Amino acid sequence: MDAEAANRGTEDTHKSDACERERKRRRTGAHPQSLRWKSPTEQQSYSSKLLEALHHARRTSTSSSAANATPRSRAVREAADRVLAIAAKGRTRWSRAILSKCRTLKLRKKRVAVAFGRGRHRKPGFSSPAEAKNPPTLERKMKTLGRLVPGCQKLSFPSILEEASDYIAALQMQVRAMSALTEVLSSLGSSSPSSSDPNS
Repeated sequence: MDAEAANRGTEDTHKSDACERERKRRRTGAHPQSLRWKSPTEQQSYSSKLLEALHHARRTSTSSSAANATPRSRAVREAADRVLAIAAKGRTRWSRAILSKCRTLKLRKKRVAVAFGRGRHRKPGFSSPAEAKNPPTLERKMKTLGRLVPGCQKLSFPSILEEASDYIAALQMQVRAMSALTEVLSSLGSSSPSSSDPNS
């Protein structure tokens, strides 16, 4: 009996510790998967892969014709998002959605013929009775958040929150990495010798 009581006491202690850790995680809003984006090692790895992707995008845009060339700002945005999704290693829905979108864009660029005017467009100014009803505030916010996070429009509210927290943490790391790269490239550009010599 004493052994059984001791085992039950140990199990209760473990459960209590687990519950306490979960409560702390909820209070801080931290998720184990989101914490990886704050790692300096992860940011350094992302920065190096991003630099390679930007070089590749620049070479591709240079070799492409003017008609098929992607605008530079959009090419940078697509490269940054693609590398970020690859860094997530497919663990999240938003990363899989970004990679799927990148594959779709590549297929579209390879198509020679483009069809116009095939889609049916609804006339503006008219809405169905269901659309006229205003959804509850929480539901509206959930739909808005689901549209902002890639691939999360049809998820449940808890799943959207989990995906959004990881996506925001990943975007914050992306901003830090791109800011650091911008500073490095700017310093290299300012320290390079001028192409024109005023004394010549």
